Amino acid sequence: MMKPSTFFFLVGRGVRNLGKHWAMTLACIASLSVCMTLNTFAQLVEVNVDSMVNYLGQQNEMVVYVDPEADDATIQSVGAAIQALPGISNLQYMSKEDVLNQYRGYMADYAVLLDEFENDNPFKANYRVSLADLSQMKAMSEQIGKINGVYSVTAPIEMTETFVQIQRAVTKIGQGVVLVLMAVSIITVGSTIRLSVFARRREIEIMKYVGATNALVTLPFVVEGLTMGLISGGITAAAGIGGYYYIVQASSTLGGLWQLLMGTALVPVANVWPTILTYSLLAGALAGGLGSMFSIRKHLNV
Repeated sequence: MMKPSTFFFLVGRGVRNLGKHWAMTLACIASLSVCMTLNTFAQLVEVNVDSMVNYLGQQNEMVVYVDPEADDATIQSVGAAIQALPGISNLQYMSKEDVLNQYRGYMADYAVLLDEFENDNPFKANYRVSLADLSQMKAMSEQIGKINGVYSVTAPIEMTETFVQIQRAVTKIGQGVVLVLMAVSIITVGSTIRLSVFARRREIEIMKYVGATNALVTLPFVVEGLTMGLISGGITAAAGIGGYYYIVQASSTLGGLWQLLMGTALVPVANVWPTILTYSLLAGALAGGLGSMFSIRKHLNV
């Protein structure tokens, strides 16, 4: 078992090794930071697309029209049956009078034209239904349409399917980018450590010949890789959080299509910065540690 004094000596040696190839160390930290920063923003895009799809889905409700001849008991039973279905996130009842008043609000300048419908209301009572999972819009509309007392169901199925397809495509692309950039990060760290190992290969061979264990030889290089990874993770976290904060602040000044698509869907900085910080440090440590171990492994067999 390794003594504490030996452990701390090897850790300090690993940190000091960063200065021996300082140019390559700086290049490694810079390239690793760039890779992980791109990775962070790829994940932020994925998170915000998910948020956008959920936001737009909430704006496109399913409208369930109740049979015009239904009595109050039937109307209540329809609402209870819908509420009992899994995946319903919101349910709002609109009476015939509520619908008429809603149209009065839409046509405020011409509301007087709707007064003639006061005693002969042509609108149907309905339930406005929001779903937790937009991909279930079509199946849910068919299921609700079979409930006793339901006259018809209107649902923006094609629009929601488009949103869901976009969400899935962005998720797949984001996952692919994450895997590629993580592999590049590990290779980048490994290349830097490999130079350090090559320069000290004779020293490593001598240590092995005199009985040094693999752990004794490997630890300084792993510490070197972990240190580079953690420094890169700190830089990535600062760049990711700062850059996203700027985007969120700048988005409030944009209008038009951006507000139509995103509205209030942009995920607040407070909701993501702990994840960005944790992910950056862990990913940096993982890339540094794996890159180091892969680089020194073949030099341990002498």
